[in-house]
Amino acid sequence: MNHSLAVLPLWFLLALGCSLLGVFDSQQRPPIPLGAAAILPVVAFATWYLRSAEFRQFVLAADLRILTLAQTWRVGGVVFLILHRQGVLPGVFALPAGWGDIAIGATAPLVAWAISSRNNFPKRIFILWNVLGILDLVMAVSLGVLASASPLGILAGEITTQVMGKFPLSLIPTFFVPLLIIFHLIALGRVRQLTRRSSESLETGKWGQATL
Repeated sequence: MNHSLAVLPLWFLLALGCSLLGVFDSQQRPPIPLGAAAILPVVAFATWYLRSAEFRQFVLAADLRILTLAQTWRVGGVVFLILHRQGVLPGVFALPAGWGDIAIGATAPLVAWAISSRNNFPKRIFILWNVLGILDLVMAVSLGVLASASPLGILAGEITTQVMGKFPLSLIPTFFVPLLIIFHLIALGRVRQLTRRSSESLETGKWGQATL
């Protein structure tokens, strides 16, 4: 499945090229290119996952600890808070998006440690953490659109999220957000697989090191 891994650098280069060319700088237009760049990769992944048993087997072999630790970078959401403080981003977007990312990023190492420790870890908490991680990203994208300088910007004030369509910030919604949503989805799929195939190593509501 080397061709699956090759998609990532190509996807990043596409997002980078479009960012540098100003494709995502919507200004007064509806942020359709940016929204499409955030949504279509997740739709493509889900379609590929459901239709290809080989690809599904490949992604479900991923290590839960690595998938979880990948979310640590989201502590970088502090940038949203800094830009809000500087008057660059509106609070209606920056505050929930920034604090939400920080919460998920800061707890990622703890969750990764918990699922790899010898102690039983509540499976439901891991599922809830991933669901909250997805909801945080979806909320951030939604608020970004609603606070944009476009006809869809019903929450926009004097300060908008227009800067999110400019390089380098545009790489966040067009590459990192969908990538991390996909990581969350893979983690949830992995848990579902382990629950179904390794029921003998699972207890009700808890799961131990033998499942990893």
